[in-house]
Amino acid sequence: MEMRQLGTDGPRISVVGYGAWEAGGTDWGANASDDDVVASMRAVFDAGMNWIDTAEVYGKGRSEELVARAVAGRRDEVLIFTKVAPDEEGTGIRPDEISRAIRGSLRRLNVDRVDLYQVHWPDPRIPLEDTWGTMAELVSQGLTRWIGLSNFGREEVERCSAIHPVTSVQNEFSLLRQDDRPDLLPWLADHGVGYLAYGPLAFGLLSGAISADTTFAPGDWRGEERAGRGTDGDGFFSPGAFESNLELVDVIRPITERAGVPLATLALRWALEQRGVTATIAGSRNATHVRSNAAAGDARLPADVLEEIDAVVASRTS
Repeated sequence: MEMRQLGTDGPRISVVGYGAWEAGGTDWGANASDDDVVASMRAVFDAGMNWIDTAEVYGKGRSEELVARAVAGRRDEVLIFTKVAPDEEGTGIRPDEISRAIRGSLRRLNVDRVDLYQVHWPDPRIPLEDTWGTMAELVSQGLTRWIGLSNFGREEVERCSAIHPVTSVQNEFSLLRQDDRPDLLPWLADHGVGYLAYGPLAFGLLSGAISADTTFAPGDWRGEERAGRGTDGDGFFSPGAFESNLELVDVIRPITERAGVPLATLALRWALEQRGVTATIAGSRNATHVRSNAAAGDARLPADVLEEIDAVVASRTS
């Protein structure tokens, strides 16, 4: 597994990490078996991944509790990243709320320190400087080694960097979502800030496992979006967008065949080849899928393949 340093001051991490959003058992439908979810997390040790990303809002803490089970006895072998969210779903990102939130996460994770603590998304009601100042205090208190931002843009990163180094930014990024590519990613690379790409498989669309006939389990947000609920109509699975995205996947498939890699590997590796991307987050409640995703950490795509992918996507989205 290829390793890269996360930002200027951060740890060396595997270029594919385990995302524990699904493990919460809410937004993606109920867990069929918590034991199977824990087994999928433990697959990271054999697959060469050295970090797990979770959050307090994933299953209202359930994901963190399962991460604790998965790393029990092997804490020194894996880095744990988690997040605090605004109070519409999480504890809140006011100074006193952040202090309370991290202690709750530490309790659920059964650790005395996390490796990366991230603000999950902005709260316009609260001065960002107040939030980030408190995040910096957590570092000095020894409750986290590094701090980062998730779902933030360049202007916010600059404001935070003036107070304390931003180790990483975690945003959505994939072949189907490239908003950060032209501006933010090059800027982060130039300023020594790491980038964790979540949703690199477009939440399953780029895994090769989803077709027009796919049905989603009750409680799976993708099924809600597919039915025209829960979004403003611009999500990957929204009526119209879903069909268009599947058409694009069909156009990409021949490229994967010529490259000799599965679609998921191609999608993950494409993201990793973009300047500024440090690593990708790939989550699954299936241990076999975890090991398969990890293969992207050793894969390589020739320059002509990368150019062909870019050309195809550009022609379909222009």
